Amino acid sequence: MIIAKTTEKGHVIIPASLRKKYDIKKGTRMAISEGEGNVIIIKPIPDDPIEASRGILKGNTSLTKALLKDRAEEAKNG
Repeated sequence: MIIAKTTEKGHVIIPASLRKKYDIKKGTRMAISEGEGNVIIIKPIPDDPIEASRGILKGNTSLTKALLKDRAEEAKNG
């Protein structure tokens, strides 16, 4: 567990190890929300959210291959 203090203005210093791990740099925007109980969630927002989400839904199944297989079976069965 990492413990940080707040300043008089409410600023919280994120330790260098976490800034490096999550690629947080000067000017990085952060999303702040409340979780269940007494939890505050802080998530970095990528500069380009579209690029950052690329490949997130990638799975082992190709929908194109599945469709072609189904069509081939339909053609074979008449």
